[in-house]
Amino acid sequence: MSNQVIEVQVQGDFIERLTSARPVQALAELVWNALDADATKVMVNVEQGAIGLQAITVADNGNGMPYADASVLFGNLGGSWKRLSRRSKSKKRILHGEEGKGRFRALALGRVADWIVTTPLTGALQHFTISILRDSPRRVTISDTGPAPADAGTGVTVRITEPQKQWRLDQNAVLQEFAEIFALYLTDYPDAEITFCGTKVDPSDQITTKSIYELEPIEDEGELVPARIELIEWRGATERMLYLCNDQGFPLHRTSPGIQAPGHDFSAYLKSPYIGQLNDRGVLGLAELDPKLNELIERAKVSMRAHFRARDLERARSLVEEWKSEETYPYQGEPKDSVQKLERQVFEIVALNVATSLPDFQSTDRTNRKFQLRILRQAIEKSPAELQLILNEVLGLPKRKQDELAKLLRRTPLSAIISAAKMVGDRLDFLDGLETILFDQDWKARLKERSQLHRVLADNTWLFGEEFALTVDDKSLTEVLRKHAKLKKLDTVIDEPVKRLDGTKGIVDLMLSRSIPGPRAEELDHLIIELKAPKVKIGSDETTQIQSYAFAVIDDERFRDLNTRWTFWLVSNDMDDFARRQVRSANRPEGLPALLPIPVN
Repeated sequence: MSNQVIEVQVQGDFIERLTSARPVQALAELVWNALDADATKVMVNVEQGAIGLQAITVADNGNGMPYADASVLFGNLGGSWKRLSRRSKSKKRILHGEEGKGRFRALALGRVADWIVTTPLTGALQHFTISILRDSPRRVTISDTGPAPADAGTGVTVRITEPQKQWRLDQNAVLQEFAEIFALYLTDYPDAEITFCGTKVDPSDQITTKSIYELEPIEDEGELVPARIELIEWRGATERMLYLCNDQGFPLHRTSPGIQAPGHDFSAYLKSPYIGQLNDRGVLGLAELDPKLNELIERAKVSMRAHFRARDLERARSLVEEWKSEETYPYQGEPKDSVQKLERQVFEIVALNVATSLPDFQSTDRTNRKFQLRILRQAIEKSPAELQLILNEVLGLPKRKQDELAKLLRRTPLSAIISAAKMVGDRLDFLDGLETILFDQDWKARLKERSQLHRVLADNTWLFGEEFALTVDDKSLTEVLRKHAKLKKLDTVIDEPVKRLDGTKGIVDLMLSRSIPGPRAEELDHLIIELKAPKVKIGSDETTQIQSYAFAVIDDERFRDLNTRWTFWLVSNDMDDFARRQVRSANRPEGLPALLPIPVN
């Protein structure tokens, strides 16, 4: 026998729409197919290779598929057996799918999709494979049957290979979305188990509360159609979603809930037969264009807002009582008059906003929380303007930035963050001021080199690198030698001064020193800086001066050390043609300060 090749009877653009699903949506459709086949275990796995994602598999232990039905089930969209029954064949679960669309969702994940089916045939388990390529999705290939492995059980394994993209299927994100999609189903059918990469999808561990509200029905063709909203609140952070469901509670489409509910992580499920009808007609994806569905969604929003207002009041009362019982509440006894009562009400409103907006506020230790609440009270009483600025900045952060701040606070005290930010701000202000006095025509004409510019830079040597420390400030070359010998722990006897070639001692403006980072920590790096006022244009006299310092180091044997590097900088605003030629001859790039490299040792 040879493989069967059948053509799906449907328009190609319809299949194309099915194959453009999001990765998790596509996986969820395959999981639904497994559950509809009465699977008690559905295992989703991701196979990684040396070059990234290789394959995705969805394996189940369901009823499989009769070989004789394969050509009919895969040959038509809309011909699913599920249309003839509202419940599964053996476990009588409510069915999710009806149209047979789920199998084509697999092609949203990869180019090749294979269904490896194990099913009873003539008294023994047989298996066969059904294959579809994204290149020709209407062409379905069904293999011959063959004996199943001895340890095999009934079920289907869908294997998707040649992924369309290097999908980033983050385990925590997939588990959370699966929990949201299958929450209602897994609650109704606890014998069903779904795992992703070995971890069980368990909504019950993540759900804090579940609430159901009946909505006012809508009228459709003279009949009243019921609707209800079910709200599930989660322990961990999640992307808030409103799932549009049929009357059985199966999510068919998702959208933003469209409400503000700070501090609440939830999923909402809007259930109505009307949503199922829109899905059957293939127009649920255009939900915003249907006035009746929009009316349902608006009613759901009203119900959700009322729910979360009540939850906020409940949380507020509970949180304040918790602060009082643990003695972190910054007030003692009962308020004595209306002023004190109002003051406490204002404090509680602000404190509750802080607690709900900063996710780790309640998880800090009691001592820190008591201190923070006390500071908050003092800020409200003494500096309301500053408090408003701080709260606006913190509470106005996007959720992602609030999470980043919380993570940062777990590693670093807030005081250290403020100190670091202040230092950065102060340094930026310093650089702005330095630029003004160096380049403004009036300022630089009046700026004095030794008494002003020199002192400013000596107090801010971070300009030349945080790793450098100031070792010599306006001292002779002899003092440079002493500092060098001390840093190197040398026994050099300094009984004669260090002199330049012309016999003069020479005064060094700044000497900065550091240890070479990494494995060469015993090596030293000295930076000698000769400063000139910004109105002084560097020429032959200035270059000769810095070179004379370098030559003095070269010629004095007391400086010689194989583990030391010397660098000499000559710094000013501008240079003449003589100095510019020297810089260019040394292959220095344009745009640097007047920096003359002089080899030493």
